[in-house]
Amino acid sequence: MSDTYKTILKPGEEVLFKDKSSKFFGYTFPVTSEEHAAVHLEELRKKHSKARHWCYAWQIGKEELHYRANDDGEPSNSAGMPIYGQIQSFDVTNILIVVVRYFGGTKLGVGGLINAYKTTAQLALENSKIITRTIDEIFEIRFDYPEMNIVMRLIKEHDLNILKQDLALDCQIIITVRKKDAEEIFTKFDSIYKVEIRKQEN
Repeated sequence: MSDTYKTILKPGEEVLFKDKSSKFFGYTFPVTSEEHAAVHLEELRKKHSKARHWCYAWQIGKEELHYRANDDGEPSNSAGMPIYGQIQSFDVTNILIVVVRYFGGTKLGVGGLINAYKTTAQLALENSKIITRTIDEIFEIRFDYPEMNIVMRLIKEHDLNILKQDLALDCQIIITVRKKDAEEIFTKFDSIYKVEIRKQEN
């Protein structure tokens, strides 16, 4: 099972696709919630207040994926789903793609619209920096000061990332571990006398 996913960390560059005088502006944004996506949509509606349509698709999640596609007044499945198809094609998540259309006076037909929204979404993704990230588990480790050396040695040996640490008399360290290594790392810490480890929710 894969423990990686692809996403973007910052908005991509604006792209423009033209067909029969209609203009299609494409945008990508990193998002982690539907509310987050709504903020970007509102900003684009203000920026392009004279546009005719603000069609979009988003996908959120790392293992359990949620998505939405919206035609915003275009014929059914002619805009949102072609945009979402590019999210699937590029295999990205935690992303919002918006295509803003200015009508140029000539109807494109459903086939023309599908092509325009798909192409604009593709161009927007090609102009975004897509990165691969690992799916991580978060663990809390608690121990007394005498166990410090053995705990720190394990962390160093396995090159684990420390999110937070409190090394007073009663020590606490929060670490992240790649999902594929999580069971092994949990067992190693769990087997140390006087060391407690528990999983935290992401």
